[in-house]
Amino acid sequence: MPVSTSRRTLLRGLTIVPVAAPAIASPWAKALASLHQHYEDEPATLARSKEGRRISRFRYHNAERRWMLTDIVAFPKSDFINPALHFADFVCQQALCAYLLEMGFADEWNASHIKRDIAKALAYANACGLAHDYPDMALLAVVLSPYWKWGYHYDEWEEDRNRMGGFVPATIKPLVRALVDRVHDVTAHPRARGGQRRSNGARS
Repeated sequence: MPVSTSRRTLLRGLTIVPVAAPAIASPWAKALASLHQHYEDEPATLARSKEGRRISRFRYHNAERRWMLTDIVAFPKSDFINPALHFADFVCQQALCAYLLEMGFADEWNASHIKRDIAKALAYANACGLAHDYPDMALLAVVLSPYWKWGYHYDEWEEDRNRMGGFVPATIKPLVRALVDRVHDVTAHPRARGGQRRSNGARS
């Protein structure tokens, strides 16, 4: 099981001066270099800044505010769960982007290399200290990738169900809540107005 890590410990290896990720003197260097090679990505240049943290906080609040609507939107209990996946899609993308920005990834690098791949965003986030490496969350991230695909309606519902990984709203909601809470804990961003931690059973 991943070990919870404080924000101070996570950020200790980074400086305000831009540093090529493979050369970072931190526990993340090897993991990031491996991902760069695996995805054939240009090495990220990590540079924490006030502007990066501002954008990170904005994205985190986007995630919180959208997920608050799940208390209002009545997701169907049937196999037709596109609305729940669509909500989860946006929230996970914004939360993971917020974390990567806080760690010093440039918004432009994310847009160019992460693009709409939520599973890839989760992999990079875990490689640099998010420590949210749970099988069910990893599977959900694969189901949600690429970002926004569940925002469209399909005629072939049977085909949709085959691509949903067995998820239903009751299993999606705690997974997403746990991810948002983890990003909050590590970044120390203030909660969006009305946002609060919810109990969940997402870790497996």
